[in-house]
Amino acid sequence: MKRLAVYCGSASPADPRYIDLAREVGTVLAGRGIGVVYGGGRLGLMGAVAAGALDAGGEVIGIIPEALAGSEVANNDCTELHIVSGMHERKQRFTDLSDGFVTIPGGVGTMDELWEAISWAQLGYHTKPVGLLNAFGFYDHLIAFNRQMADVGFVRPAHQGIMIADESLDKLLERMAAYVPHTPIFKMKASDL
Repeated sequence: MKRLAVYCGSASPADPRYIDLAREVGTVLAGRGIGVVYGGGRLGLMGAVAAGALDAGGEVIGIIPEALAGSEVANNDCTELHIVSGMHERKQRFTDLSDGFVTIPGGVGTMDELWEAISWAQLGYHTKPVGLLNAFGFYDHLIAFNRQMADVGFVRPAHQGIMIADESLDKLLERMAAYVPHTPIFKMKASDL
């Protein structure tokens, strides 16, 4: 994996562990020679991921919508900063420029990015690993909900391994590197659906 899209919040929670985690993610990725593709902001966890990677000498590619670029939240320290027309183009660029996706704590926008990466993998728009860093148990309920969707039958058995969740960044990256793409819906027969 040469580059990973990192999905995370632009907020700065009161608990400093979240900012520290984001900075660590950027530092670790840069230390492994993995470039960061992210939302292009300088605030919150986003800014901390970028700062960690840049301070460690890593590549950081920011992708930010025009509406946010001019509001003093764009991170002009990025190796590359791409200004795009909107969120759809932003997420397409994340997919085009990365070899996989890592989601760390965040809010609604982060969830939108995670679920789209999973959905696109199910369909067959990409065959890249989708990782979820469950630091501090932040995503325990989301992982349980994903399991419930599978148990009820809304996630096909072939697609239940798309979301790779782990509490350790090192283990998560190892599991993502070993990911074997599943059979996407586009290649399934009607009888399999």
